[in-house]
Amino acid sequence: MSAPLSPVPSTFYMALPTLRIIGFILGIFLITLAVSMIIPMLTLLAYERTDDLQAFIWGSLITFSCGFALVAPGKPANTHLRPRDMYFLTTISWVVVCCFAALPLMLIQHISYSDAFFETMSGITTTGATVLSGLDSASPGLLMWRSLLHWLGGIGFIGMAIAILPLLRVGGMRLFQTESSDWSEKVMPRSHVAGQYLLVIYVTFTIAAFIAFLLTGMGAFDAINHAMSTVATGGFSTSDASMGKFGPSAHWVAVFFMIVGSLPFTLYVMTLRGHRTALFRDQQVRGFVLMLAITSVLFSGWYWLNNDVPALDALRIVTFSVVSVVTTTGFAVDDYTQWGGFAVMAFFYLTFIGGCSGSTSGGLKMFRFQVAYSLLRANFKQLIHPRAVIRQQYNGHNLDEEIVRSILTFSFFITIANRIVYSFLSSRFWFMNRCKTWTNHFCHDP
Repeated sequence: MSAPLSPVPSTFYMALPTLRIIGFILGIFLITLAVSMIIPMLTLLAYERTDDLQAFIWGSLITFSCGFALVAPGKPANTHLRPRDMYFLTTISWVVVCCFAALPLMLIQHISYSDAFFETMSGITTTGATVLSGLDSASPGLLMWRSLLHWLGGIGFIGMAIAILPLLRVGGMRLFQTESSDWSEKVMPRSHVAGQYLLVIYVTFTIAAFIAFLLTGMGAFDAINHAMSTVATGGFSTSDASMGKFGPSAHWVAVFFMIVGSLPFTLYVMTLRGHRTALFRDQQVRGFVLMLAITSVLFSGWYWLNNDVPALDALRIVTFSVVSVVTTTGFAVDDYTQWGGFAVMAFFYLTFIGGCSGSTSGGLKMFRFQVAYSLLRANFKQLIHPRAVIRQQYNGHNLDEEIVRSILTFSFFITIANRIVYSFLSSRFWFMNRCKTWTNHFCHDP
């Protein structure tokens, strides 16, 4: 008689009710995405570009139908998502949303689905890399859709989720923490109220950026697109020249709102709730702003000494470039790779810093560098005074072992992942160059 099969560990599967609630939430995201496609439709109608309208109509109908199919069965009762389910939900949300958001791009540009998926994934994750060119003459609906993807990917989807998930008895703030690397204390007694605050703040910043860009002389269409890209720290532009197409005043507006988008949104919520000095007392915010200021001033002096440009222009160009790179926005007013090897190396390392935790920016986040410095300083003190009891603190709180372990694990993973990607791309380019050399050698006509 054969031995009974052992039960599969719970690590390797999800219960059906858990999959149903994840599908239900994905359905809400897809319906939101389908409704969002109305905005580029209205843009096309305003610019009388009805030839591209069908792409968004079909994309919206397909997306809405799939979202409705996921929502229609309803939410299973008494279902709770565990932390690992939240991480899975965060990852699968980006993938599924990008699969459907790519449809209009593919139908308008007639590009491959892989290129359209890359463009939408870059937009939703606010990466800012693009495979498209000729943006100055591109469809206004397409440009609006790219910027809107940035805006939705910044805080839009997450803020909506925080507002909705508690109503489904699912922890919304846990989703925010998994997506934004935020490890601060709860700022709201009810997370759906925090979601409403986040959305209000996000929309307010976007409107403020739009008005500020208008005041610099930027057109309404360019202003709304760059407002969404800037606050989301994404980097998509309406021109191949990026922000270099616009004047110096627009550059300073972009610098300000890139920094605004890179600060913890939870602290904005605390400020609205009456903690007026929360933003200024936070160690991460102070360190981030101070780092930007020192780097920009020192780099501007170097740039001014090595280039024949006025001091104020040097300060503007360098500050814009530093803030854009550190906040992982990706806007450009000048090609810093032409500034020399020192600049390329410096900007390469600045890219890893990122903004603050709980913001729209990417990178390792400032607090991880600050915690690492705090640990290094504590260990040096311990070496000098072996019997001393040294408390490891950050932002007025003791650093427990769990926080230290998570920071070290994340930093190690990011370092290894970057090394693997770099090795893969290097080997791929080497192989392609070798193939080109061999082809030219053997196929060259005598």
